[in-house]
Amino acid sequence: MSPSNPPRRAQVVLSPFAEEQLAGLSAGQAQALDRVFAVLSVRPDLGEPRSGGRLRLYRDEVDQVLVVYHVTVLRTVVVVGYLEVD
Repeated sequence: MSPSNPPRRAQVVLSPFAEEQLAGLSAGQAQALDRVFAVLSVRPDLGEPRSGGRLRLYRDEVDQVLVVYHVTVLRTVVVVGYLEVD
């Protein structure tokens, strides 16, 4: 019997604009964002689709994080275009 493989995680990459936003975050905000990235890497379909089809919006009410992103066709890369952390 072969061992079951864990689900494959998508790579999360940031757009240049999202990288600029990340630079201004505190350590606590960055930690909250890391938790959201971990969730999206496993389940990139969790965000609600936006009009137009490709963009998705994920909002984490507990950590107060909002991420706008899109997922590549093979679901191997999550590209973050915008983020907010309160």
